[in-house]
Amino acid sequence: MLRTRFFTFATLLLAAFTGGAQTPRDTVRQAVQTELDASRNDHSHWLYFEIDRQPNKAVKRWVAQANSASIDRVVELNGQAISESQQRQEMGAFINDSRAQAKQRKSGQHDDEQAAELLRILPDAFLWTSAGEKGSNILFHFKPDPQFRPQDLEARVFAAMEGDMAIDREQHRIASLKGRLIRDVKIGYGLLGELKAGGTFDVERRELSPRIWQITETHVHIEGHALIFKTISEEEDDVKMHFEQLAASITLQQAQNELLHRSPNPSQDQALGRAP
Repeated sequence: MLRTRFFTFATLLLAAFTGGAQTPRDTVRQAVQTELDASRNDHSHWLYFEIDRQPNKAVKRWVAQANSASIDRVVELNGQAISESQQRQEMGAFINDSRAQAKQRKSGQHDDEQAAELLRILPDAFLWTSAGEKGSNILFHFKPDPQFRPQDLEARVFAAMEGDMAIDREQHRIASLKGRLIRDVKIGYGLLGELKAGGTFDVERRELSPRIWQITETHVHIEGHALIFKTISEEEDDVKMHFEQLAASITLQQAQNELLHRSPNPSQDQALGRAP
């Protein structure tokens, strides 16, 4: 009994001296759980303008999220403007194609599940250290934890990164995540592919309305000859701007009408998070 009391006292004394402070890994774990909870509970729909550049394809489009799917209004493809009649034709074809909508939902669900899985491994895949503060964010540096054992290709690539994360101090939301591949990643001992050290990724997020955060920029530049993610190539710059919240009950037809009222090529000076 005396020994038990001694250890209890020692534990309380240690907690008093340390203030019961969270470790960097604890803070990251809390932010990850906050993101997972928010993703499950966020049923908002948004309209936004997107510029997506890949090596063989450059697209400018308006996107509107509806109940059953998201609808795109492509205004420019590989530097060539798309006529309004073609825009209407393509949107109309999508609205009337239930199989295309189902395919989009399935792909989106896969991406969401993959993103959630990568989020879950964040705390344990890396060693985390505090890196100061910037504005309303607390900063952390991460590097691979040698004890972590990734279970799939995506986790292997992810766990070969070193970089920085910014977490909003008040809401415990991830504001940015930046990493650099610090070693080559071989697929099938290099026979099926290889990703070269030095590649980078950068994800930026913003609070669009109270407690609702979205990715606004994604930059992936990784040299190699294997596809990492189903919908993200090794070379991609994707920027979203001009966000507007839509009604929770909006239909695809209503979403199309919203898209047709937007300027085909809005000024990028008003992009979210950037000064004019």
